[in-house]
Amino acid sequence: MSLTEKTDVLVIGSGFGGAIPAYNLAAGGAKVTILERGPELGAADFTQSLEIGGYTRIVDLIQGNGIQVVAGNCVGGSSVVYFAASLRAPSFVFNRRGSTDHRLWPRAISRRTLDPWYDRVEETLPVAHQTWDDVPYAGGLFAAACRNAGHTCNPVPLAVDLDRCTNCNWMLNGCRFDAKRSMLLNYLPAARAHGAEVRPLHEVQLITKALTPGYRYQVDYTVVNPNDYRIPAGVGSIEAKIVIVAAGTMGTPVILRRSAATLGKIPGAVGKYFSPNGDRVSMAVMDERRIRDVLRLEREPGVAYDAFPIGKPIGSMSYDYLNGQLPEFERFGLQQIYFPAITNILPEDGTPGAPDWFGVDKKLLAKKWRSWLTLLALTEDDNEGKWGALPPTGNFIRVASSAVISSLSYHPNAHTLRGFAASDAALRAIVEKDGLGQHLDWTGGQPVLSAHPLASCRMGDDPATSALTADHQLRGHPGLFVTDGSAVPTSLTVNPSLTIAALAERASPGIAAAARAVGISVVGDVPPPGR
Repeated sequence: MSLTEKTDVLVIGSGFGGAIPAYNLAAGGAKVTILERGPELGAADFTQSLEIGGYTRIVDLIQGNGIQVVAGNCVGGSSVVYFAASLRAPSFVFNRRGSTDHRLWPRAISRRTLDPWYDRVEETLPVAHQTWDDVPYAGGLFAAACRNAGHTCNPVPLAVDLDRCTNCNWMLNGCRFDAKRSMLLNYLPAARAHGAEVRPLHEVQLITKALTPGYRYQVDYTVVNPNDYRIPAGVGSIEAKIVIVAAGTMGTPVILRRSAATLGKIPGAVGKYFSPNGDRVSMAVMDERRIRDVLRLEREPGVAYDAFPIGKPIGSMSYDYLNGQLPEFERFGLQQIYFPAITNILPEDGTPGAPDWFGVDKKLLAKKWRSWLTLLALTEDDNEGKWGALPPTGNFIRVASSAVISSLSYHPNAHTLRGFAASDAALRAIVEKDGLGQHLDWTGGQPVLSAHPLASCRMGDDPATSALTADHQLRGHPGLFVTDGSAVPTSLTVNPSLTIAALAERASPGIAAAARAVGISVVGDVPPPGR
């Protein structure tokens, strides 16, 4: 008699890519178990502090070669720590070719075919549409600068309850007021209401073939110490008929590559073609006098702006360069965004000569902090990233509570650099017109900083350059699906959370069909959570 636990559907990860199919399968009647590497926290547990032991419990800063990635590490995944911008990808994205000779997205997926799934996610979260009265001062300033330079700019839709939001600007730490509509407030509680079990602090190590007849896969995991994720507190295994891998773009390829020896050959695209979503971070230091004289802005009597840290982190965005008629790698979104004060050392100091990101000049720049404006260009990259050697255990080598090292290597090629240069020039022209400010590069740390990792186990029609079929199934491994950001084939030119969620919704009926084919009693057409 086997002592190994059993479940119908095992989901690895509880962010957008895990929580959404978990809900749909549980609501359809399947027995669902969710394993999450990080801890479980709620509103009362989130801090409004940058002290070690607060946000570091739920955020990982992942150091690669040429890149740094920020990702969530908790029940709810990155939905707990993201800035809630919720945008649909432009139609041209789905026809991207990159530097290849073929379409990178599956032919079955387009903006038109994905729109019904976008609708479902937007209604479930739900997504709110900000007015200019909701936009933070920094977003208003960016919009005014865009208008001054002849560009349009719009409020960004957010998965935020605008009535509950206090504009505290601590989204990175989780929301103490349950205003940010993370997975903690919709799909996960709905999944639990239908019997799904969520197990925090369970780090998956390996997927093997199951020994019990009728079960396909066995998932081996380590229980980690809640005070130090490097310390194991136990081990276990679960057999399942269906496995959904949603460990995040940084975790999924590591688990699958480590499992190759026990599962058999896995697609060569696993752990290749990584995209940082074309993220290009920069900033500006603005001139308060010119803001007043040129833009005619006044936040309060005698104060033009002086409000960089006030309000929600993302307020406004210019879509003017999201034009499908432009050449690939020259299309991008331009977004106002706020980064926590812990990142203040990273921009260049704005003066010629070394050093450019520390020293006296940097201290003088920091004195103007309230007049800063941080900016994000979401460009088209060429999927240049790939993984090297696997860590002995886990998804990466953890050297501290939130500091980890990955073998991911990312070095942008000429195509990606062309997009970076074009977006830099566009932002510089907006910020520096009429002397409003000085546009500065983001030079500290690694060359590329991304909070939107994608494509490390991507879908596609070409088996040579994609790991998954259009239904999110790992090639050659029936019943093994991938539904997180790693499945997204290319950068999106917008924040990716809504697209990841819509793709996970789209994948769920097909996963339910696969579950029925192996004897699980489950329906594929279930109402959204709360209906």
